[in-house]
Amino acid sequence: MNGAALRVEGLTHRHRGAAAPTLRDVSFAVPAGAIAAIVGESGAGKTTLLRCLAGLDRAERGTIAVGDRVVVAGRHAAATLRGHVGLVFQSFELFPHLTVLENCVLAPRRVRGAARRAAEAAARALLDRLGLADKADEHPARLSGGQCQRAAIARALAMAPACLLYDEPTSALDPARRSELVEVLARVRADGMTQVVVTHDAALVAAAADRVFRIDGGRLAAA
Repeated sequence: MNGAALRVEGLTHRHRGAAAPTLRDVSFAVPAGAIAAIVGESGAGKTTLLRCLAGLDRAERGTIAVGDRVVVAGRHAAATLRGHVGLVFQSFELFPHLTVLENCVLAPRRVRGAARRAAEAAARALLDRLGLADKADEHPARLSGGQCQRAAIARALAMAPACLLYDEPTSALDPARRSELVEVLARVRADGMTQVVVTHDAALVAAAADRVFRIDGGRLAAA
């Protein structure tokens, strides 16, 4: 894994029909290989920020730089970001009819055109790294919440992103599993991946984050 520095400048987003922006001139930077936490009240714009970074929502203006790749907000920004920024959804969003291995192989095969043998070998290596080697042929329904989360992380990493985002990663986990997640974040960081975590979990922030930003009313500042 090769993470890249993430730099955001002047990012502004407004939901369709909304009078006020959801994100207002957001700027921040995360060094390559670091873990940044974004905290704030519900509705402050945290998830919208992640979706803009991942190319799922379109910002009105601003720039997003992932390493040397600089994307200006606009029509083609979303398509450019996809594949370079991975997102682990709050509810994991694994395909229930596919095995863990098939979940990890699908996007590299369809989006990047990877050969099946190479995609499967890479996916099995990721699953082994995340402690899921023995679950490769299981379906998500047979996994625990923590295992589903690690499968979702492996699936995102299978696309070889330069930055990995997490939306409320402890919300669907038993509190006792927090230490397991902290270990996974540290393991992914040790491999060089840049990570951004949106969370309400103060204990997770204290245990894992190198940098902390707070978002309030759509504006972001160092916490």
